[in-house]
Amino acid sequence: MQTVYGIKAHGGQLINLEDFSETTAQAAAQLPSLTINAWNLSDLELIGIGGFSPLTGFMTSDDYHAVVKNMHLMSGVLWSIPITLPVTKEQAAAIELNSTIALKDQSGVIYGTMVVEDKFVPDKQLEAQNVYGTTDLAHPGVKRLFENGDVYLGGAIKLLKKPSHGEFSDYYMEPIETRKLFHDLGWKTIVGFQTRNPIHRAHEYIQKLALENVDGLFLNPLVGETKADDIPADVRMESYKTILKYYYPKDRVRLVIYPAAMRYAGPKEAILHAIVRKNYGCTDFIVGRDHAGVGDYYGTYEAQELITAVQSELGMHFFKFDNAFYCKKCGSMATQKTCPHPASDHISLSGTKVRKMLAEGTVPPKEVSRPEVAQVLIDGLKRKREAEVHA
Repeated sequence: MQTVYGIKAHGGQLINLEDFSETTAQAAAQLPSLTINAWNLSDLELIGIGGFSPLTGFMTSDDYHAVVKNMHLMSGVLWSIPITLPVTKEQAAAIELNSTIALKDQSGVIYGTMVVEDKFVPDKQLEAQNVYGTTDLAHPGVKRLFENGDVYLGGAIKLLKKPSHGEFSDYYMEPIETRKLFHDLGWKTIVGFQTRNPIHRAHEYIQKLALENVDGLFLNPLVGETKADDIPADVRMESYKTILKYYYPKDRVRLVIYPAAMRYAGPKEAILHAIVRKNYGCTDFIVGRDHAGVGDYYGTYEAQELITAVQSELGMHFFKFDNAFYCKKCGSMATQKTCPHPASDHISLSGTKVRKMLAEGTVPPKEVSRPEVAQVLIDGLKRKREAEVHA
């Protein structure tokens, strides 16, 4: 049994449901099977490796309703977003309750098994409103919710095979491994940072402010499914490696991928992001402006307010930063808390504006993005466009 170092996992125990034995794999090949998509596969992996501790499977009806209505599991443990396995009515009818099924990807590779403890019809309107704060189908998370099957399967899983992370494999670690890494580095306090975007100067500023107060930074970019207009994960990863190479102390930062899909659930997803980083061994977590937000669905600091309300249940310390910008008069990065000068002295561009500039091959101002990072992004996006043209 492996030693679990560091902060106690969410719910008390770091879950591990891996079973990579040949005997189990052969038995799974004889089971009825269900094909799952990339989103479900990433959830299966995170349950199996303990990233979603204390979950041991896809949620049954009781836990689902408790989370949607009260933001807690039936056990009383804080949990903010349902982790579910949607299927069509036809698929559900063909699966027997209390049976064990194999879970495979689109190519037929079996990645896990599941004991089907429950089949239930969710209240998608209520789920959308309570989790995403809206029922608007223009919201990417809500759109995905309503496109999913109308029946949810719940039950315990086993992870029989970990998905390949291809070019990101060197940056993949399980929670049990990151905890040992932090222990071996001598880090007692670790701040986690969630990102699905390149690191711009404002991100760098708040990360370094946090790093002044802890032993190490755990840069944990999401590389699963995102919106079509988000910068692709491979391009982002190159940008992370570049900024770490030139602007961060090598002995105080570790880059590890987060193999999850992005839900864009704003405040509720901020809680999930914190829980996962706690399971990876972080004692601290950064919650910035409009964390996990999309469009204008959430208030600028709504995620920080919700995190504050449940902070005692999470058992972590949180860095909650105001919107950061470069002030020409101050000659440095700042926020409204530290800068006395008017907005006319501030240089700050929206993510949308920066993405547009990068797509057009224009380097954003150095006060917004490090030039080396901007060039990596411009080159990466150009390669993507050329590949699509020749596809």
